[in-house]
Amino acid sequence: QVQLVESGGGLVQPGGSLRLSCAASGSIFSRSLVAWYRQSPGKTRDLVASITGGGNTNYVDSVKGRFTISRDNAKNTVYLQMNSLKLEDTAVYFCYTRLEYWPYDAAWGQGTQVTVSS
Repeated sequence: QVQLVESGGGLVQPGGSLRLSCAASGSIFSRSLVAWYRQSPGKTRDLVASITGGGNTNYVDSVKGRFTISRDNAKNTVYLQMNSLKLEDTAVYFCYTRLEYWPYDAAWGQGTQVTVSS
């Protein structure tokens, strides 16, 4: 069973940077899609960025040019480098993974809080 552990959240001023990490265990990580989602109070959980096992990336328009998703398969870890943070980036950030082949096992992490405030 896949297990994910996120880390790296915290409090940062507008314009600052944070790097989130998502460490996976119990899966064939190199052949898994991994994505970061975020959720603010009273709002839906929305996709922020994703990366395939082959390294193809995708970003929501609001973070393009500011966030970078990357992976280190040797460490079973995916990163989200967040630069030029804005107040509206404040949310709980969740890591999600899904195998890219049957049985498409999927899992969510527990989330890490990112707060952007002056």
